[in-house]
Amino acid sequence: MIPELGHFALILALAVALVQGTLPLVGAARGDGRLMALGSTAALTQALLVVIAFAALTQAYVTSDFSVANVVANSHSAKPLIYKISGVWGNHEGSMLLWALILAVFGAAVALFGANLPDTLRARVLAIQALIGVGFLAFLLFTSNPFERLSPAPADGNGLNPLLQDPGLAFHPPLLYLGYVGFSVTYAFAIAALLEGRVDPAWARWVRPWTLAAWCFLTLGIALGSWWAYYILGWGGFWFWDPVENASLMPWLAGTALLHSAIVVEKRDALKSWTVLLAILAFSLSLLGTFLVRSGVLTSVHAFAQDPARGLYILAFLLTVTGGGLALYAWRAPKLTSSGLFQAVSREGALILNNLLLCTLAATVLLGTLYPLFLDLLTGNKVSVGPPFFNATFVPICAPLFAALCVGPFLGWKRAELWPALQQLRIAFFVSVIAAIVAAVAIDSRSTLAAVAFGFGVWLIVGSLVEFASRLRLGRAPWAESMRRLRATPRAAIGMTISHAALGVVVLGAVATGAWHLEVIQTLKPGEKTRIGGYDITLVRVDNVQGPNYVAERATLDVTTGGRPFTILQPERRLFTVQRRQVAETAIHSDGLRDLYAAMGEGDPNTGWVIRLYLNPLAPWIWLGAALCAFGGFVSLSDRRLRIGAPSRRPAVQAAE
Repeated sequence: MIPELGHFALILALAVALVQGTLPLVGAARGDGRLMALGSTAALTQALLVVIAFAALTQAYVTSDFSVANVVANSHSAKPLIYKISGVWGNHEGSMLLWALILAVFGAAVALFGANLPDTLRARVLAIQALIGVGFLAFLLFTSNPFERLSPAPADGNGLNPLLQDPGLAFHPPLLYLGYVGFSVTYAFAIAALLEGRVDPAWARWVRPWTLAAWCFLTLGIALGSWWAYYILGWGGFWFWDPVENASLMPWLAGTALLHSAIVVEKRDALKSWTVLLAILAFSLSLLGTFLVRSGVLTSVHAFAQDPARGLYILAFLLTVTGGGLALYAWRAPKLTSSGLFQAVSREGALILNNLLLCTLAATVLLGTLYPLFLDLLTGNKVSVGPPFFNATFVPICAPLFAALCVGPFLGWKRAELWPALQQLRIAFFVSVIAAIVAAVAIDSRSTLAAVAFGFGVWLIVGSLVEFASRLRLGRAPWAESMRRLRATPRAAIGMTISHAALGVVVLGAVATGAWHLEVIQTLKPGEKTRIGGYDITLVRVDNVQGPNYVAERATLDVTTGGRPFTILQPERRLFTVQRRQVAETAIHSDGLRDLYAAMGEGDPNTGWVIRLYLNPLAPWIWLGAALCAFGGFVSLSDRRLRIGAPSRRPAVQAAE
């Protein structure tokens, strides 16, 4: 009965979304306040109905209702409760229901917190959001029904993919979807602005918090997925340029550019058309990731739907949303005139450079991801575009981006001089050069490019701190005055400093782990030892252990340094009994500066077991930096100026008669 209730709630949600997507648009065109007000009521109703549907599917998973086909395919009675719950979205149908849920919740949030929006703009935003919801709700009901029944019901289910039975993967999809779907709101604002033919500083201030929230969640989602790949897959790395990894990186890059360009619209009433275009592209790239995961056009550990019919639906929806948005943009964007004028050397110019480089990075990732697919489609030839291509193209573009990142905040609006800004950053420059030299001489003289990249990471950290110290006049004003300035500093500025410096932390961790890690792969029998980076590792024993829904071989590794005990590592090789699939469970000892990483491979008592050991310097900094990046975004989001409308510009004062 409850699954039928969830199915019926989805049908009602589709009907409400159709009403929300049409009548408020008519009301905005006619100036009918009653029809426009209908959008908010419909948005709240739609969200409630999708919540009911999602709760019904969750109940089916928690109670192991094997009369529901989706539960049979992705759950098992022996699974721990946390994985029964995460199994709701650990499959195609459930993940799309989660997407529809987040989409509806974002629409309800616009209805609840958009009271300061003009009535016509709010009505159009809610209508566009609802039309996107119509596409996903129809997709669920007609191609991916999560409530389909089985008769007779089997005694038990097939279980969840063992790779997904991990706490990190329990939270990774919701965070990632909050980022993806969050950009639907910026898309709706962009389409609404094009329909109204008006983009102004107030519009930019309304768009910024939604962009910032989506960017923060997407940052956390990407970081959590990277951490999962690091400690579950057992290969010692954190990013492989997998096509589905790239699919999440592209909207993040476009969203970062959108976040910065919206500042120019708000502060200087410039870059209007460009900002609207970025809002359309950011959500379009999010939909592209959905298509790649669910179309069956690629094979990945992240892809879990191989149905071409579903892929064709998503492709048609992607072309409709992107093509329709770009067609409207081509028609209406020329009318969006900007009044802000500025010179090339100015803060506006620095933000434009930032945007161009970020979009070039996104285009590079897009090319490397889609080229093999198009080549296979057109010629049948299969090529692999992997880390060598991306490292050779992505990294050189990052260099000027990082170089300019710290300079921009020192430049004034409208016009500025470059040399005074560079002089204020001389301490950051000297510190970063010294760091690069030390890295090249003391760590590895053959890795010159890695040392230069390490210097850029230090540049980002020190440059951001220098800019913040300059804002507070630290060392140039009395301490009490600096503290007064700190209290008066907008939270958006504090968040910017945190995020920019945190990006430097990520760069340091990624460079050190990628360029200076150590790796040892050796077959060991109990009592035998090996050595890595000053650590002696002895295989003490291998035990058979029983888990809740798996059996495992667990190696006990005794780690010593200088003859003194250091730690015990216990990697496992798990066999999930339902799916008959093996998964590595790594063991990692981290002191904040390096990870000692162990993974267990195949073996037996006669020949020994394959043990993979990695020593990854500064690896924890990758995820610490990503968390700080998102934290800086949330600090900026708490700035009260983002919750009120932008002040209108005063007209120029005419000369007295």
